[in-house]
Amino acid sequence: MTDLQHPGATSATVDRPDPGADAATPPKAPRERRVRPDESPAGRYGPGFLVKLALMAVVDAFGAYVVWSAWVAESWVVLGAMVAMLAVANWVYFSRRTVPLKYVLPGLIFLFTFQIFTIAYTGWVAFTNYGDGHNSTKDDAISALLTQNERRVEGSPSLPLTVVTDGDALGFAVVRPDGTTAVGDADDALAPVEATVTEGRIAAVDGWEVLDRQEILERQGEVTNLRVPLSDDPNDGSVRTQDARTGYVFTPTLVYDEAADTMTDTTTGTVYTPNDEGQFEAADGSTLQVGWRVFVGFDNFTTAFSDSRYAGPFFQVVVWTFVFAFLSVATTFLLGMFLATVFNAPHLRGRKIYRTLLILPYAIPGFVAPLLWSGLLNRSFGFVNQVLLGGAAVPWLTDPWLAKFSIIAVNLWLGFPYMFLICTGALQSLPTDVLEAAKIDGAGRLRTWRSVTMPLLLVSTTPLLISSFAFNFNNFALIYMLTGGGPRFADASVPLGHTDILITMVYSVAGLDGSAPKNFGLASALSIVIFVIIATISAIAFKRTRSLEEIN
Repeated sequence: MTDLQHPGATSATVDRPDPGADAATPPKAPRERRVRPDESPAGRYGPGFLVKLALMAVVDAFGAYVVWSAWVAESWVVLGAMVAMLAVANWVYFSRRTVPLKYVLPGLIFLFTFQIFTIAYTGWVAFTNYGDGHNSTKDDAISALLTQNERRVEGSPSLPLTVVTDGDALGFAVVRPDGTTAVGDADDALAPVEATVTEGRIAAVDGWEVLDRQEILERQGEVTNLRVPLSDDPNDGSVRTQDARTGYVFTPTLVYDEAADTMTDTTTGTVYTPNDEGQFEAADGSTLQVGWRVFVGFDNFTTAFSDSRYAGPFFQVVVWTFVFAFLSVATTFLLGMFLATVFNAPHLRGRKIYRTLLILPYAIPGFVAPLLWSGLLNRSFGFVNQVLLGGAAVPWLTDPWLAKFSIIAVNLWLGFPYMFLICTGALQSLPTDVLEAAKIDGAGRLRTWRSVTMPLLLVSTTPLLISSFAFNFNNFALIYMLTGGGPRFADASVPLGHTDILITMVYSVAGLDGSAPKNFGLASALSIVIFVIIATISAIAFKRTRSLEEIN
């Protein structure tokens, strides 16, 4: 039967399946899965894995050192955080399911270490009395009180003494009245040791190096301040020396009763008990000098806003900080924008050279330039007074108002190149069709600038203006290097001045410049206040800038 006899059949021959084909054809073998290079033993444990293993070994070794140091110092927060970071790092870099985290984890660790942990630690310190006299724990305070309040034991024999060292640690090697030799340092009490005695004095001692006269003179302060415990009991006293040749036994004038938790002065019989402020206090209200850290709640914030020593200067400093930050941003932006507009004209010759010259102040380090200007504005020998003003004695840095003017002027010289750069980039990126449309509509240069150029310029520069405000709000280097915060307030009992801003006030209150006792708790509280102010202003400013985005 031909194909024409079947309606719908084509001219080609129709292939029909052979009923016996399945039985004759062998089944196909399953297709083998291609093994990726990193899944093979050679790829999994190749050079890349060995490099990763070596780098993680270095990281783990450093982490183990930090963990051990935290364990010795009993810093449990650091210890726990380090163990957690090590566990996460090893899991991420040795797991095949966490590829994205391999790139993100280093940044997250640095963010946690230098941002989150720092902010959290500052917040914790703000609610404590951490500072001079309250630097450590109660046990350390008790030990310091027993050590620092002592007197020589009457009738005690003098001990021939030799100053020795074990690395950086100083110690005393003495000859006892019974002829035996002993050695110890500030941490370990005197213990028997084998030593060579010459003319009644130790000349050599096992495991220690004897200091000669010149080395003793170089470390004289350390030698005279060193106290070597006579035994493990602090009440037995310690050995001290003034001439590095003869030692005497001193016993503490304070005795600590662990059961009653009291400190008793053996000379007067006064009994001191712990108070809520981290000090031993007597019935008459007198306290011992050394205390310990305790939680004080909002006392530091209350002190900042209500204590007359800080409240008056604090509000003056806050006002000046806002004025300084606002004027710094306004003046630098206006000058930078003006110069960017002038040198953005295409017909101006040599504008590349002018632009290069204008950004030179930006190339000078921010802490060096204020020092240079401090010399230039010196009242008696400065270049400005002696040369430019013909020998005038203008108190640029010692008069309150002139000092503030000088700070704004110097910051203008330092900051306008940055604004000039960002405004130049913003102007060059403006859409030309919008500017041409404004010209076609008959808008003049002033109208085009006010209605088109300026709004478009603010869209790209406003976030930078906000960051510049935050930077100048904490511009420590300029204030500290140029005026040091001075001139000082005449009626202030704390070392603060007319040009201090909040961040330099924190530095002074913390006592880091040596002008006042250290008060890290109050300084941390002020840092929290600064953080809240800047965060609030930035949040409001960024919210308002959303309206500018509608221009696009």
